[in-house]
This record gives sequence, C-alpha cells and structure tokens, in this order.
Amino acid sequence: MAPVNAACIQEPTHRPNPPLPQEAQGIPLIDLSSPDVDALVNDIRHACRQWGFFQIINHDVPLERQHRVEEAVRKFFHLSLDEKRKVRRDARKVLGYYDTEHTKNVPDWKEVFDYTVNEPTLAAASVDEDDDRVAYWENQWPQNPPEMREVCQEYAKDMVELAKRLMELVAMSLGLPARRFEEFFTNHTSSGRINRYPPCPSPEHVLGVGPHKDPGVLTILAQDEVGGLEVKRKSNGKWIGVKPLPGAYIINLGDVLQVWTNGQYESVEHRVMVNSVKERFSIPFFLNPSHYTMVAPLEELTQRQTAANYRAYNWGKFALTRKRSNFMKLQVENIQIQHFKNIPSQHYIPDSPRVFG
Repeated sequence: MAPVNAACIQEPTHRPNPPLPQEAQGIPLIDLSSPDVDALVNDIRHACRQWGFFQIINHDVPLERQHRVEEAVRKFFHLSLDEKRKVRRDARKVLGYYDTEHTKNVPDWKEVFDYTVNEPTLAAASVDEDDDRVAYWENQWPQNPPEMREVCQEYAKDMVELAKRLMELVAMSLGLPARRFEEFFTNHTSSGRINRYPPCPSPEHVLGVGPHKDPGVLTILAQDEVGGLEVKRKSNGKWIGVKPLPGAYIINLGDVLQVWTNGQYESVEHRVMVNSVKERFSIPFFLNPSHYTMVAPLEELTQRQTAANYRAYNWGKFALTRKRSNFMKLQVENIQIQHFKNIPSQHYIPDSPRVFG
C-alpha cells in the first residue's frame, strides 16, 4: 500500500466524518419503467428540487455492458505504472490515464482513465474570448487490454441514449417540451471516465475526491459494491453515504443545468471516501453540451421570474479553464458558475482570464 503524500491531507474542516449509516432510502429511487408518465415526471421534479441527486432502476441499459467495462478496466489499472503512463494525459493530450488529479487544489486519492464519446470531439482551442479556433480531442486507447476500446465505446452509446431520455424527463418536469434541450447537444462534448480508488493507509485524513460540484449538465454514475460516495444534503448540509444498489445508476445534476433552470434545480456538492482495505471502482458518464454553447437561463423560465440569475458564458471556454487545475495548483479559486451570477456591481475575479459573456 502506497504511503500518503502530505499534499493529500485534507484541511480539518474537509476531512471525512465518522461513518454515518448509508441512506439508500434517502436518495430518491425512480423506476423508469413506470407506465404513469405524469407520476414519473413528478418524481423527477421532486428529486431535482429537493436533492439534485437520485437513483434510477429499470433503465434498459444491459447490465452485462457495465460488467464488461468493469472487467476490462480492472485489467488496465492493474498493469504496471509505466504501462499505464503510455497513455497518460497532459495539458495537450487531455484524455487518457492520470494519477495526480486535484480537487480544490488538493490531490485526490485515485487514478482515472478519461475518454470522449465523439471521436474526435470538437472543443475550444483557447480560453481567449476572441479566439474562435477549434481543437480536436482524440482518445488515447491502451494496447492492453485489447478489448477496452470496444467495451467503453459500446457503453458510451448506452449512456448517450439514457441521458437523452433523462433530459426529456427533466424538460417535462419544468413544463417544457420534451426535446427542449436537444439543440444544445448537436456536437456534444460528453465524456466517460473510470475511477479507481486504491486502499488508503490514512482514510481518516484523505478523500478519493474532495467536495465538488460537476460543471456539466448531468452525470450518470455506476459504482461497485464497495461504496464511498457521499452527498451533501440540501436540507441540513449533512454528508450522507449513498448505498450501492445493484443495477441502479446514480444521477446528479450539474452546474449547466442549474444555470439553464435559473436556479430552480441546483447542482449539489458530493465527495468520495476511501478505505484502508478495499479498492473501489466507479464509472461516471458526463453529459456536456456542444463547445460553442452559450450557457444562460432559458428564456421560457426567466419570463416566469423577475430576471435571469446568471450571465451567459461559453461552455467550451469554461470547461477548458476548469481543466487548468488538473495539471497545476492554482493560486486562486478555479472558475465557477457563481462567478457569473448577476449582482448589482461588476464582479472581478483576480487572475482569471477574460473569456466569457
């Protein structure tokens, strides 16, 4: 077992709490096979408003697809470090293997493999608002195991279809046409990831992933039986564990959806605990819009309220700015949607490039 780097030690206020009972019953559980569409939409509305997190069952994604991914990535992560680093990502090659990722400037206790769904994915080439160049993100697939590319691509197709269905339900829950969000995903920048959290000798001081909110539209997460995901409950601010439920996916809303809904639905902080005995795997899918999307509250929703709560920002440039913290320790807080909240006076962000809205 590797020793803990001092840089991984969380500040006392962020360190794991004594374990609380995992609350599968707390996180809403939604059956997508329900024939009662109105009831299903109401369930989605309640989960989005009250939690920002929910679990789904009977989602029509074959379980064997997930199992094939799990088998392949276990083989990959158990290769030597030199072998894995043959597909290591960096500031130029943003996809592939990585083992030094940071959350809020603190190293995470994990290693990851990232891949994009559309090959290549069209992305912003620069954070400069006057630079219209486009980058082409290409995947780096390992030679071993040879089946990893195929199983990940198959799984990603299932995730795209599931995400499309979820977005239709979210739109209906807001009183909008089911396909209202479709225009934002013509050249979507969605991605898949596999996380491995090794056993940790000091789980009371370290987090697999520190407290954070996801910047995209929504996340579809498969986790193994080990567990470790914790959600910060909106009603009281307490961290609760999400108990693994076989065959279920965990859904959490991202910052983009919070802005589109003008704050009606909010993204929620979550984190990942580690343990000293077992490794843990999780497989998130991140639904993201096209890079050229200007993210702003939907007009239909702001017409019902007094004003838009957020200024528009360019998704591609926002995402590229956020990626900076993966490769360096920043001296200031990385860009967040709170920096685009409409306030009486202009908000200045020190050392943040002028790239948006």
